[in-house]
Amino acid sequence: MVLGGVVSVQFGGALAAKLIQTLGAPGTVALRLAMAVPILLLIARPSLRNRTKRDLLAVVAFGIVLGLMNLSFYLSLERLPLGVAVTIEFIGPLGLAAAMSRKRRDLIAVAAAALGVVLVNGQELEAVDWVGIGFAALAGALWACYILLSAETGRRFAQLDGLALAMVVSALITVPIGISSAGAELLHWHSLTLGLAIALLSSVLPYSLETLALRRMKPAVFGVLMSLEPAVGATAGYLILGQRLAPIQLIGMACVVGASIAITRTPRSEAPDI
Repeated sequence: MVLGGVVSVQFGGALAAKLIQTLGAPGTVALRLAMAVPILLLIARPSLRNRTKRDLLAVVAFGIVLGLMNLSFYLSLERLPLGVAVTIEFIGPLGLAAAMSRKRRDLIAVAAAALGVVLVNGQELEAVDWVGIGFAALAGALWACYILLSAETGRRFAQLDGLALAMVVSALITVPIGISSAGAELLHWHSLTLGLAIALLSSVLPYSLETLALRRMKPAVFGVLMSLEPAVGATAGYLILGQRLAPIQLIGMACVVGASIAITRTPRSEAPDI
């Protein structure tokens, strides 16, 4: 589940980088969420009946983090190549995995993933600006919060109910900002077509898979599995945006993939369904 979500969200991110050139980051986030929310509501059909105050607070917190995470990441894409932005953003889940793991093997895998993260786009960091790096780092911190809140929401709500409600909260935050920023460009057929593809690839499919997966695995394991994000992001950037990969980046990808394989080689009785 997690691996499918990784591929989906990164190719959606590559398409978003194209749309950002027209709509800007706020407009792209707004269009993505405006299209994703109705789809998720139709699929999940969530209900607020018999929900406690803590349930609602969990959904609201999840939605706020989700919206700000997407906005921060797309703001970084205005200034950074996709692979670089994803690499910096990964500091969040990588730090979460390191903080929560108590096994020596897991810590070694985290260290290998950290090395891979540095190598994947290490040659390009000299060319990027600090504002973009700041947005990507903020997205990474929010990503770590997303992992924890997604797991909490998944335990409180059945199926995709919590995710659908959280997406509504995210849309309420980001859509007004996007409308004021992009205006009528949001309704252009090209924007609508790309927006629908991005909504499916970057929101509906990956968040659904991740929410279901987080019910069945530890956040630390999830964090290291997500170390595939920089490698897949760099690949998507190459295939869709024409960003070439240097040999050092391929070495970095091998480190990250190796760490992901190591962390998932748990005994059969403990292995999560990924």
